[in-house]
Amino acid sequence: MAKDYFSQWLGIEVLEIREGACKLKMTVRAEMLNGFGIAHGGITYSFADSALAFASNSHGRKAVSIETSISHTESLHENDVIIAEAIEEKCSNKISIYTIKITRPADKSVVALFKGTVYRTSQNWLIS
Repeated sequence: MAKDYFSQWLGIEVLEIREGACKLKMTVRAEMLNGFGIAHGGITYSFADSALAFASNSHGRKAVSIETSISHTESLHENDVIIAEAIEEKCSNKISIYTIKITRPADKSVVALFKGTVYRTSQNWLIS
């Protein structure tokens, strides 16, 4: 997170990271709204993509996304708090697949469903 400036701009709070999974939290801000006064689709997409990155890199190997998709199921508004939960569905030596569910705890609704596939490089993260 220290060098992930975009996730910092989104205001992401890391609630949990474990091998192959993570849970993140963020709040929708006014500058994230589109002309209709609802959150731009890129906001939930980016939030889910950050969850994919944290979960897929949690094994200590550098992983990069190679395919992603999202279904937006509910609109979001300013001050909505949302949670992203990433779960590893399949992990192999080179390819891993994750599902990310984004929910709004206030009404327990699922606001987006995201699927991501990552390529796992042979490079390990150096922890200093």
